[in-house]
Amino acid sequence: MPLTMYQASVPAFVRGLNVLSALLEKAARHAADAGIDPAGLVGARLAPDMYPLSGQIQRASDTSKFAVQRLSLVDAPKFPDEEKTLEELRQRIAGTLAYVQSVPAEKFEGTETRPIVLNFGEFKPSFQGDAYLLSFALPNFYFHVTTAYAILRHAGVKIGKLDYLGPYPA
Repeated sequence: MPLTMYQASVPAFVRGLNVLSALLEKAARHAADAGIDPAGLVGARLAPDMYPLSGQIQRASDTSKFAVQRLSLVDAPKFPDEEKTLEELRQRIAGTLAYVQSVPAEKFEGTETRPIVLNFGEFKPSFQGDAYLLSFALPNFYFHVTTAYAILRHAGVKIGKLDYLGPYPA
């Protein structure tokens, strides 16, 4: 049986979002153990022109929920970008997970050929559903997950590759 659009999207988003939540949990423990203000982690960034950790989490959330919405046509929740704490970021991830996991696989049937048109100012690419997922949504999602990981690692949080990859069944 061929891989479905649901299989190529929802499990990847769920795994990545769960990884982000676990990374934020480790960040909170690191802040407590090191006696540092966790707000410094929330605002940490790798370069002045990049989003801070909060923005990376928000973009990963948006990328996953809007990809599911664009493919399934099931309205996604709206989250204002107002998170200021690690716990608020974890709550946003939890809300995103709840939505992504609530959309039934049947809503993805036939979406590989669905036209997807994005509108980001002057950037207005058009895709077929499968190309949108594989060449835009998933790479964008993983970019923000990876950058969040890199920010935390750079800030001294004791995380490694297995933390990024997440748990695997024994």
